Amino acid sequence: MSRAFVAYYRVSTDRQGRSGLGLDAQREAVAIHVAGRGDLVAEFTEVESGRKVDRPQLRAALDLAARRRATLVIARLDRLARNVAFIANLMDSRVDFVACDMPEANRLTLHILAAVAEHERELISQRTRAALAAAKRRGTRLGNPTPGPALRCARAALVAAADGFAANARPLIQDLQAAGLGLRAIARELNRRGVPTARGRDWQASTVRNVLRRA
Repeated sequence: MSRAFVAYYRVSTDRQGRSGLGLDAQREAVAIHVAGRGDLVAEFTEVESGRKVDRPQLRAALDLAARRRATLVIARLDRLARNVAFIANLMDSRVDFVACDMPEANRLTLHILAAVAEHERELISQRTRAALAAAKRRGTRLGNPTPGPALRCARAALVAAADGFAANARPLIQDLQAAGLGLRAIARELNRRGVPTARGRDWQASTVRNVLRRA
């Protein structure tokens, strides 16, 4: 008997670049997992922070999955939330779920992973507060009173990183250009392939032009 799947995707501007998993890549991972196992009956996309528990698209996905007796499928476990309360709500829904990067994870595994992640966040927060308090007691002036040199170093590092990225991306872009694609078509093709920009965002014609100009 064919299984029914409901896909849930989450993206946010700040995390998308660091995770390396944009919307197209999530869809591809879900499609690969679902193939041969059942049918994808619906897709829901949330655009917001991973720390927010209130997610209307997730609620809609869970409601539909419950009605259709479908399995909620996500591309990666961190597409949900590293939050115990959120995971508890998911488990209370009694909807089956699967993460493409960890298909063997069960409800207990998910709860443990969420608890560990939340504990790590709290430890980091406590260490940061303790370090700031200790620095204040020593009379250390927080912040950089002479930011000029630091800013110049940061700008130089950004330029170097951009040059390095351009050097890696340029051969692929030139191949697409040689195939007769214009700047907009190249940007669409790079986005279709799930290739991230230097900042983890979608490609635009202007982004492609900037990479070519760095030659």
